[in-house]
Amino acid sequence: MSSSLASMAYIGATILFILSLGGLSNPETARRGNLFGIIGMAVAVLATVFGPRVTPAGIPWIVGALVVGAAVGLIAARKVQMTQMPELVALMHSLVGLAACLVGFASYVDTSIAFEGAEKAIHEVEIYVGILIGAITFSGSIIAFGKLSARIGGKPVLLPGRHWLNLAGLLVVIWFGRVFLHAETMQGGMTALIVMTVIALLFGVHMVMAIGGADMPVVVSMLNSYSGWAAAATGFMLSNDLLIVVGALVGSSGAILSYIMCRAMNRNFISVIAGGFGSGGGAAPAAAGGAQPAGEVTPISAAETAEMLREAKNVVIVPGYGMAVAQAQHTVYEITRLLREKGVNVRFGIHPVAGRMPGHMNVLLAEAKVPYDIVMEMDEINDDFPDTDVAMVIGANDIVNPAAQDDPASPIAGMPVLEVWKAHHSIVMKRSMASGYAGVDNPLFYKENNRMLFGDAKKMLDEVLAALRA
Repeated sequence: MSSSLASMAYIGATILFILSLGGLSNPETARRGNLFGIIGMAVAVLATVFGPRVTPAGIPWIVGALVVGAAVGLIAARKVQMTQMPELVALMHSLVGLAACLVGFASYVDTSIAFEGAEKAIHEVEIYVGILIGAITFSGSIIAFGKLSARIGGKPVLLPGRHWLNLAGLLVVIWFGRVFLHAETMQGGMTALIVMTVIALLFGVHMVMAIGGADMPVVVSMLNSYSGWAAAATGFMLSNDLLIVVGALVGSSGAILSYIMCRAMNRNFISVIAGGFGSGGGAAPAAAGGAQPAGEVTPISAAETAEMLREAKNVVIVPGYGMAVAQAQHTVYEITRLLREKGVNVRFGIHPVAGRMPGHMNVLLAEAKVPYDIVMEMDEINDDFPDTDVAMVIGANDIVNPAAQDDPASPIAGMPVLEVWKAHHSIVMKRSMASGYAGVDNPLFYKENNRMLFGDAKKMLDEVLAALRA
């Protein structure tokens, strides 16, 4: 393939990637956007493999790598459950960071004598920055994978003087960057690169370990942005325009998503990086720093829940991570379909940070064939709760916590939440009275118009469905 033809293929792939991002912004066009992305990636890979920069001797190695990678991807697609998607995404981000590091070291060894003067300095800056971003992305994503998969606790690890440690690490990185740029031998430059890489890996671990469990959705989108910039840095090192453009697209879109997620939690990006919010969830109820809720909870049975739903005219369902864990989305769809056939107006309220990654609940509901037009964002549905007969919360906690509005001392004070307590009746489905991922107790459970349906979400919803059919 000629150089001009490869460039045309790259332009076409770039256009397809932009169309893919545009399509993924709306559930109704997401499938088409995904198809654009697949075609664009196929075009990009073929243009690279058969382009002028790959020798015939290298093609068998590339094909072998593609076969191995495709096999791993197919196995993951078949075996990974929807509840495991957040940690899989974090793991994929780590691979992008690792690739940036490996390409950086290989590029330094391979091209250390190919450049001179200012061109050499620019290339070495690209290598240094690319490895720095890649190492932070790699180690940070590995820790995020551990937290999301519960291999590492969600409680933030806050070292004494952690901000001074980060500042000291940054100064050391800058110093060794100077040493790297002025190194007279490859060995001297390699030593500086290795020291910087170790510091960057430690920084990535320290940064994500300091972030609490409730901020993990923001961390996923943040690492998505980092992986994009790592890919862009790799593109600079390889002089590959497509990698630069695609990396910039992913990096900027991830940064915008992180900003949106932070707004949804009434947090700013710096406070997320500083950590401290969220203790891992599953703890005994305790209003850390806020007022203790007063009152008693009122349990309800599956049959009584079915009766309330049958008599309602307007129902809003708020799904959370508990629905994902129980794999209850298909039963939720069957309940929704049955109620709509009986003339009940059923809609879904989705909080931007519900679940463990951006769009987690939307993906689950789409998998269960829930119609897109009844899945509403928080800002669209909140004003309708006073006219809602039943608000049913399935495995959510922090995103429906009234303490965010009523208790200035609460750790989640100011966080926008779904105001389910304003409905005529609310039903919360939980396994127990344990607190949510932020480790904050929920006064909603004790309100007079609230009922608690205890048990596994899938099992209890199956009983509700059976009662509705009866």
